[in-house]
Amino acid sequence: MGGRFEVHVCGLGPMVRTDQGVVLAELEPLPEPDPDDLVLVPGLRLATMGADAARAAGWLRRAHDGGARVASVCTGAFVLADAGLLAGRQCTTHWSRVDDLARRAPSAQVLRNRLFVRDGRVITSAGIASGIDMALWLIEEACGPLVAAATAREMVVYLRRDAAHGQRSVYLEYRTHLHTGIHRVQDRLAAHPGERATLAELGRLAAMSPRNLTRAFRRATGISVQEFRSRVRLELAGSLLNDPGLTVEGVARQCGFDSARQLRRLWREAYGTSPGAGRGGRAPNPTSPGTGTPAPRLPGTPPPPPAGGSPRTSRAPSGTSRPR
Repeated sequence: MGGRFEVHVCGLGPMVRTDQGVVLAELEPLPEPDPDDLVLVPGLRLATMGADAARAAGWLRRAHDGGARVASVCTGAFVLADAGLLAGRQCTTHWSRVDDLARRAPSAQVLRNRLFVRDGRVITSAGIASGIDMALWLIEEACGPLVAAATAREMVVYLRRDAAHGQRSVYLEYRTHLHTGIHRVQDRLAAHPGERATLAELGRLAAMSPRNLTRAFRRATGISVQEFRSRVRLELAGSLLNDPGLTVEGVARQCGFDSARQLRRLWREAYGTSPGAGRGGRAPNPTSPGTGTPAPRLPGTPPPPPAGGSPRTSRAPSGTSRPR
């Protein structure tokens, strides 16, 4: 699907029995931390936290201090708290343990009703299911939205985003359906935004007539084919506008707009400003997870495009992973 991770399942010993009775064996020892690691800490029963958790906390501190990112699922946040990684940070955990975590890490800002929260190189998620949301977001950050969308489709899960998380993308926002033909059309439009494919050509990808494609596309995504195409182009334009070597006219050509004038008009309708307003800095961009301040946008318009965050590679305990 375009993204490869090197995964290591690690532990303090070679075997562990989960609270559900499942035995995980042949675990690797905790490795020497690497700055490119992504450390994933699973949830655990708080009553079982003892000396082993303290040893893990010390390793996590070293990993984070060395430049690694550290993420937790559910009550794994308590191990991060014991490692001192939540001090002064925004974070979250399972809804039933929010108050407990606030007592465990009194200087942390423990947020309720969040799927996941990122604060610097520390990412925490709520329950087990929201750990999937966090994992898909991490894949998106490392490999891009198309790979994250393909992963979600392969797993047959929805790509959810907390309302306070502005990291939404047109590649993901309209993919919460299971229509394979429409996904093929969306893949084609996303991979070739400058192409001027007709409805008949796109319909052949979905084995539909142009009229049936028009109806099925809106039913599956909530918007028209042309609206989706325009939003893909605007999102690409948001990334290209960060290139100081490209003029607005050049960006318009690469994105498939008829002219720079058309790009300016659609950009202003979507974001309330001109494409040039973000040049030299960043194009309009939603807030990062955990900020709690969604970017303003006009009703019915797409969210502002990401300004090209840098993908990172990684590793993790109880999972350590590194994209290859």
